[in-house]
Amino acid sequence: MKQRSLKFICLIVWACITVLSVHGQYRAENLNNWVLESFNGNGDSIYKWKTDASRFITKTDDTTYPLLTYVDAFPSQAFRAGKADGNPKSLGLNGRFDRRGYNWIDIYPVLADDPDEKPIGIPIPGRMKRMDMWVWGSNMRYYMEVYFRDYNGVVHILNFGSVYFLGWKNMSVNIPTNLNQTVWTESEPLKRAKALGKDITDKPQIKDEPTYPSLHFVKFRLWTQPVERVDNFYIYFKQLKILTDVNEALFDGSDLADPENVQKLWAQK
Repeated sequence: MKQRSLKFICLIVWACITVLSVHGQYRAENLNNWVLESFNGNGDSIYKWKTDASRFITKTDDTTYPLLTYVDAFPSQAFRAGKADGNPKSLGLNGRFDRRGYNWIDIYPVLADDPDEKPIGIPIPGRMKRMDMWVWGSNMRYYMEVYFRDYNGVVHILNFGSVYFLGWKNMSVNIPTNLNQTVWTESEPLKRAKALGKDITDKPQIKDEPTYPSLHFVKFRLWTQPVERVDNFYIYFKQLKILTDVNEALFDGSDLADPENVQKLWAQK
């Protein structure tokens, strides 16, 4: 009897802790689907896509691989017959290596109007939850990685998945919570209180403020494996998209709490 009572009490305590924990961690979200790149190839993008490859990439007198171009193809299950989307295209990759092994090909963006074609990261709005893209796999034992750069310049690599399948597939990766997309900065009232040496322990309204610096998409990397042939292969990509939380925890009148904006407003008087 005592043992049952003890279990019941423990269960109640556990339930209370769980409820309080969830309540304390609650934060409003505003989730949006965001297309980073459509791969339509019709000049509607500020980016163009380039490739780089490891040392055993095939080079002939006429052609240097990999080849990258836009083709008249798309996943019909996502775009129907393509009529509503203006007959969308997809980005096609043709790769070829001289020997098997852990070869790689990078697919990365540059600005369309940059004559130097310098690699550039695509800024990601809000706090990203998931990234997905339609991929046409040629049933090869290859796999893809996706690279992100955070606000500190650190590059994070996530496994995007294997392309060992036939036809179009919507591939995706969830963004782990340990990839920090939030930075806590000192609010102006907190800075002033510290400067004056004031005790603010009993003033919860004076606290740090979160900011949401952008992650940047850097590139995809396609890896071949030693067990798979690499003499000639094709892979296609369509619509790079993210699910992101664009809620910045703003409040009505937040512009009046910005010291720079306040100075501009009062300078007009």
